[in-house]
Amino acid sequence: MVRLFVHPAIEQVTLEGVLYALADPARLEIVKRLAGETCGLNCSAAAPVDLPKSTQSHHFRILREAGLVRSERRGTEVVNELRCGEIEKRFPGVVSAILKASEKAKRR
Repeated sequence: MVRLFVHPAIEQVTLEGVLYALADPARLEIVKRLAGETCGLNCSAAAPVDLPKSTQSHHFRILREAGLVRSERRGTEVVNELRCGEIEKRFPGVVSAILKASEKAKRR
């Protein structure tokens, strides 16, 4: 039996949920990696290398429940994509500002 992923409608996505999801360094890294892709990445390619699969699943669940990513099963893989357009309409500039600030902090 294949379990389908539950994704919140964009109207249900809250700013608090987005900020909570992006507050974790591993999840922020996942979002940064997904932001550079146009067709999505599987979990292992998007997550930091040292994360166990169970931890990856946890982080992707948090990102999905926050409304930041859309996950889809393709064969044995789960491919994740950012919901950039939807999130940008709901909270203009928030995610891009967090990603920019993260890059500036990384350079210091």
